Amino acid sequence: MTDPAKRTSIITIDGPAAAGKSTAARLLAQRLGFVLLDSGALYRCVALHLLRRKIPPNAVRIPEEAISALEIAVEPAAVTMKVLLNGEDVTALLRHESISEAASRFSALPEVRQALLDLQRSTGEQWNLVAEGRDMGTVVFPHARFKFFLIADLDERARRRYLELIERGERADFDQVRSQMIERDQRDATRKASPLVMASDALAIDAGALSPDEVVDRIMCAIEGEASSLNAAR
Repeated sequence: MTDPAKRTSIITIDGPAAAGKSTAARLLAQRLGFVLLDSGALYRCVALHLLRRKIPPNAVRIPEEAISALEIAVEPAAVTMKVLLNGEDVTALLRHESISEAASRFSALPEVRQALLDLQRSTGEQWNLVAEGRDMGTVVFPHARFKFFLIADLDERARRRYLELIERGERADFDQVRSQMIERDQRDATRKASPLVMASDALAIDAGALSPDEVVDRIMCAIEGEASSLNAAR
């Protein structure tokens, strides 16, 4: 587990799909000069690896040899995070919706989450980190000093995902996107391994009516406010 003495260098941002975590985390990392840990990209990398090995997303368990053949490395990069799969830079391949959907299903399996746990924690030992995902503040970095949980209305999240897909040139239907989001929320909240819940010491931010910069402003105010309080108490 990450040394609690390092908790001041880790900021976690959790929340459901399309709540704005990725954009807020990227902007916050830029402002602070921290490294971005995009945990969703890691799970999509696992999904890509398993799909290449012809393992279906509805598999109830993953063969041990498939897990043991998985080697993922991350490298800091400008405004993003480079992901290497068995030495291949697969960063550009991970944003397709089919990979995201497969990742959502594979990530419910305990062996998949366990396979990434040490990798994620090791990044917090190497760099000052903004870590975004669904269990960053509860499981991966429970000792992080600053934890945030972004929420947004379902229809707003579906609208954001729909527009994101259209902008990437993918075909999309809003009702289908919304239905898939309901299913994903249900999987995330009910899986046995690391379900999506807000850490008891996290600050919730309703990002539905806020711009990404406004979300980051609120995060920065919370961080700076606590830092000021600590300095005044000394």
